[in-house]
Order: sequence, then C-alpha cells, then structure tokens
Amino acid sequence: MTQEKSYKDTLNLPRTDFPMKADLARREPEMLAAWEAEDLYGRIRRKAAGKPRYRLHDGPPYANGHIHIGHALNKILKDVIVRYQAMKGRDALYVPGWDCHGLPIEHQCLKDMGKRKEEVERTAFRKQARQYAEKFVAIQREEFKRLGIFGEWQNPYLTMAPGYQSAIAGAFLDLYEKEYIEQRLKPVPWCWECETALADAELEYEDKTSKAVYVAFPVVKEGCGNEEFIALTRGSGVFVLIWTTTPWTLPANTGIACHPEMTYVLCRTPKACYVVAEDLLASLREKLQWEACEVLMRFPGKEIPFSWARHPFLERNTKVIEAAYVSASEGTGFVHIAPGHGEEDYQFGHLENALPIFSPVDGKGRFEEDRLSGFVAAYPDFRGLHVFKANDKITELLEAKGALLLAGPHFHSYPHCWRCRKPVIFRATPQWFLKIDKHDLRLKMKEAIDGQIHFTPDWGKNRIGSMVETRPDWCLSRQRYWGVPIPVLACKNCRLFFGMPPGQNAPETFRAIREKITRLFESESADAWFEKPASAFLPEGYRCQGCGGSDFEKETDIIDVWFDSGVSHQAVLKKNPAFGFPADLYLEGSDQHRGWFQSSLTTAMALEGQPP
Repeated sequence: MTQEKSYKDTLNLPRTDFPMKADLARREPEMLAAWEAEDLYGRIRRKAAGKPRYRLHDGPPYANGHIHIGHALNKILKDVIVRYQAMKGRDALYVPGWDCHGLPIEHQCLKDMGKRKEEVERTAFRKQARQYAEKFVAIQREEFKRLGIFGEWQNPYLTMAPGYQSAIAGAFLDLYEKEYIEQRLKPVPWCWECETALADAELEYEDKTSKAVYVAFPVVKEGCGNEEFIALTRGSGVFVLIWTTTPWTLPANTGIACHPEMTYVLCRTPKACYVVAEDLLASLREKLQWEACEVLMRFPGKEIPFSWARHPFLERNTKVIEAAYVSASEGTGFVHIAPGHGEEDYQFGHLENALPIFSPVDGKGRFEEDRLSGFVAAYPDFRGLHVFKANDKITELLEAKGALLLAGPHFHSYPHCWRCRKPVIFRATPQWFLKIDKHDLRLKMKEAIDGQIHFTPDWGKNRIGSMVETRPDWCLSRQRYWGVPIPVLACKNCRLFFGMPPGQNAPETFRAIREKITRLFESESADAWFEKPASAFLPEGYRCQGCGGSDFEKETDIIDVWFDSGVSHQAVLKKNPAFGFPADLYLEGSDQHRGWFQSSLTTAMALEGQPP
C-alpha cells in the first residue's frame, strides 16, 4: 500500500525526527550548572568593582503564575544590555524585582479558600497572600535563572518586603505633606465584581451593547422670563429631550447640559413641544416618527429660555447648565448629568455648577437605600437590584410615567476591568487621589518627557506625552486586603486627618508620625497597621489640634499597586547605595507608557523634581 505524501513532504522540509546534534537539552543545564559552580557572575561583579556605574532598573513582574514568552523577551533584552555594558568595562549591576501585592493574588487566595472578601479575617488572609507570592517568586526566579539571566537572584527587591513597604508608606506621606494627596467624594471607575475602585490604567475598552433611551424631562415654566417662549408653549406640555446609554444613572440625575454655542430649537409635534439641538432635528424626526414638526423658536445654548426641568420619575427639579463637551454627533444635543456617576458630570455638574452628588449604589453594583436621592424609598422594588439588570425596569418606569420616547440597543466601546473583564460602573465614593496638576506637576512631567528623557524608539515620547496630557487625577485607594494600607489616621470626633487642620500640618509633629509609621512597617511589615491600635502610630499623649480629641482611627483601604512599583526609585534606587538615583535605563514593553513608566515618572517628579 503506497502511503500518500504529507504536505510537509511536498515542501522538501529537512527532517526533524532525529536527535538534536548540539544536544542542547542536556548541555544547557550543564552549562548553567558550570557557571554557578565557578561563580561566573560573582567573578564578573568583583572585576567590575571601582569601574564607572551603569544601572538598568528592573520593572517588577507580577508574582503570580509561571513565566511566559513575554517574560522571557523582557528579561533576555535586559540581560543583553547588562552584559554589553559589563563588556564595555562598566559596573553593570542588575537587581531583579517582583510586584507582590494586588488583586490577582487576592483573587486566587479567595478562590482557593472558596470565600468572598468579606468572609475572611484580614490579618490571617494577608499572611496567606504573602505565602502565595513567596511561592511564585521562588518559581519564577528558577525559571528566569534557567534562561541564563545574570543578576542578584539571591537579593532581589520585593514590594512586600517590610523595608519596601516602609518606603511605600514614606513616599505616600511625603506626597501628602507636599499637598499632592487628598481625599474627596468623586466618581471613579468601580469594579462591582472585584468591589474596588480602579485607576485609569486598569481599564480596558471592549465593545458592548447597551440600552439607549430617549427621555423627556418636563420644562419648569415657573420663573421663566421669556414671554415669547411662554406664549408659544401656552396650553401644551414642553419637554427637554435627553438621550443616554446608562438608564440606571437616571435616579442620580441632578442636571441637564447643553452646549453654549450650539443652536437649539423649540418644535411642536402632535404629541407635545420639545427642545432639541437644531443639527439633530432631522435624525430625531426620523427616529421618533415626528411626521408633523413645526419649529417655533431658535436660540443658542447660552440663551435657553428656562433654567429648570422636572425629573421624569422623582419629586425634584434638575438644573439646566452649560458644558463645552456636549456634541451634536448623536443624541439630542442635551446630556443628562449625574455628578455621582461620571467624570465629566462631576466636573461640569458639581465643580462648576455646584450640583449635588447622588450615588445610590453599593460596592457590589446594587441599588441601596440612601437619604439623598430618595430613589429606593420611592421605588423599593429596586432595592438590591444590580444596576445593569435595572436598565429594563427603569425603561419600564419611564414608559409608565409617559417620559420614554424610544428605547433600543446601542453598540459602543465601554470600559472593562482589566482583571475580571466585567464592564465597570462609575460611582462616587470617598477616595484618595494624587492631584496631577498640583504644583504644576503635569507641566513638569511634560517638560521632562520633552527634554530630559531619551526614548527608544522615539515615538514613545509622543505616546506617553499624550497620555500625561489628558490623564485625570490618580485614584490611589483600593478597597481590598492585600497591599500596603493608606497610612492615614483621622480624629474620630471631627474627622481631621492626623488631627491637623488642612494646610496647617505642623512639620515636626507630622514627621514624627511619619517616622513612627515607617519604622513600624520596616520592623514588623505593613501587617502592623491592622494588628496594632491607632495610638501605636502616634506620639504618646497626642491630641487632635482641631477638637482636642484623643481617639483616632486608621484608614482601611490599601494603596494602588501601581504606586507600589511606581516608587521603586525610592525603595530601590535611593535606598540601595550600590544603585543611586536616577537609573540609566528603564526597559519595558510599550504597555508601560500607560503603567510603570507613568507611575514612576509621576511620583519621581513630585518627590524629586526629576525623572527616575
């Protein structure tokens, strides 16, 4: 029987079914063992003593799982650079590091335990998370050594080491003293699955189909001074029409935004009078089937003849405001504003127009009872309902109130959590932020990017530059267990942080507190924060300078892990005499323009006034 030729045979490819002539599977481990036996790395280091220094600072991989091809590429490129500099006659020290805190490790430990976060005791859980990270540091170290990488493998830096944790807390407190850090109520990206706030760098945008609704808000005519408008709408209802892809945020609505320079029209349809953007009228007539539509009046956004509208299903008014980000690309020309559920809503609604912040949603993404919005009190069936599941019910509520003109699917790009891949929500909660524009920090970062840092390839300068130009304040707090705690104490009575009025920190007293915190972290690890009373971190007999109280409580949130690795220039470069600040090279993939490069640059410019 004649065997048919395979596809490979037809290509005349060389045979691969015989043993490798080089016998590398056996010889490579023997070679590595010989290098170790003769202390080749140690001999190279001793020979480099006294020579000009070259320092490549290692961006820490995450201590979770085995290494993959991306790790190999990263470490081999670094090894090539370090060996090359050594061969050029330089003292090229390479200290590898690991990023040890954070959500992936916490998730895996909870999964192994079969429990949720609120079901475990924090201190015991932190010890388990530490053991998990130690396990994979050991595994990855051997796998990196198997690649033939030379470095200080017996003396790496670990972000969970007590000395490093102390440096993280110290950097945070230094930034606090310099007034870069503050706590405020602000909407942040929130992962309801992981139950924590997220930073901008922790979002990944994926396509999502949402429910889009056109909603009519009744215009409040009382107090309207435009006689023409009153005369034209006498005897008929008049409504501002908004469009939104997040119906679940409507309970938190406190405003409606228009563009000050956009032209709006008052038009009469057989059903009622509506106010919409003139540029969108044609598409709205088609979508909403307004066969008869008469334009009664035109006016720019800055001269809209009314100031208030009525919420479609709650007993309150909503204010009409101006916002430059409103566009005529889709929708109605009006944007519903919920300052508790959006960055732009917060900026234009709360900061610029003092609209109140409502956010009747808990950490799991479910509607909860709240005294501000009054939503759940008015509609108790929504209590405990997840916001994404509530979209259909809110649409039904709008229809029952006669406020729904149209509902349908809308396909768009939407932020998702980079860990669990679930779509996030935006939710106002008290969070700690690093203010990116304080003391011209953003400007200083851009100047460093343009003039002090050399990028290879050079397009990296534009990539990180554009990101820095538009990035928001850095949300530093996370509502998790495994990490370095936010090292802030508050007076239980008056809520003053460290018992000091804002902007009136007594330098000597504050630094004494900083010294106690960092010293305890260094000697006992950051676990001490959760094991000791607040008084252990304060000078003996310390009292609040505001109210005289002596009872303090500790912040329970932890610090964003990007801050952990971002201050490695403090924990590694500055604390290690063999290194020094700044390093000669940071070498990572281009994804770190958004991550480690940016977190390192932000903290270094704020703390040191120069890039790391």
